[in-house]
Amino acid sequence: MQTTIIIPCYNEEKRLPINAFLNYVKSNKNVRFLFVNDGSKDNTADVLKYLRNQNECFLTLDLQKNSGKSEAVRQGMLYAVKNLDFDYIGFWDADLSTPLNEIEPFIDCFQKNNYQIVMGCRLMRLGASVKRKKIRHYLGRFFATAASIVLNLPVYDTQCGAKLYKANIVSLLFDNPFISRWLFDVELLARYIKIFGLEDAIRNIYEYPLSSWQDIAGSSIKIKDFLKAPIELWKIKRKYLT
Repeated sequence: MQTTIIIPCYNEEKRLPINAFLNYVKSNKNVRFLFVNDGSKDNTADVLKYLRNQNECFLTLDLQKNSGKSEAVRQGMLYAVKNLDFDYIGFWDADLSTPLNEIEPFIDCFQKNNYQIVMGCRLMRLGASVKRKKIRHYLGRFFATAASIVLNLPVYDTQCGAKLYKANIVSLLFDNPFISRWLFDVELLARYIKIFGLEDAIRNIYEYPLSSWQDIAGSSIKIKDFLKAPIELWKIKRKYLT
């Protein structure tokens, strides 16, 4: 079973944990990484070229103009559909706030069940090492509640940057540009509901509680972005769910 992971990169020259990727692919030949350089202004392109030359599991896609994480992920998905073979495909944050060793449990969820989507869930609980800044945690809980109401879906964490999809639904979800620049995770769920129905979404989308996650400094999402959430959610609801 082949898995492709899209890694959107914008000015990640000093943040990309190169050794973690190199060590991971030594023992995980069934996982391929497609790094999408989203018009970086630093030396990210050189770092990605170095990785590509180290192992055939590393591929790169260069976007000349910065278009944001959502479009970088979408372009990576479309490139993979056209040029690569895979059973599962998803995206992961470049800083590895979700460690790479969480990929295997995601794949296990597909193989043991008939899920279409597996989403990382940053559930703070005993036995897990999920470390989030308090302000981001509380804002995240408020936002997740609002997103759940809009989608009419009992989802706990829409914004975790680790998600995996079955190959057969990728074109349906990613063919068209997103209307939301940073709530595209919510928009993807809304698209799924519109295409397959709410009952199918409840049955075939699974939130996997991560064993480890760490809030790493340098995120492009700022606290002020949460203030835009109500308008963005309204736009998504109007387009897909009314």
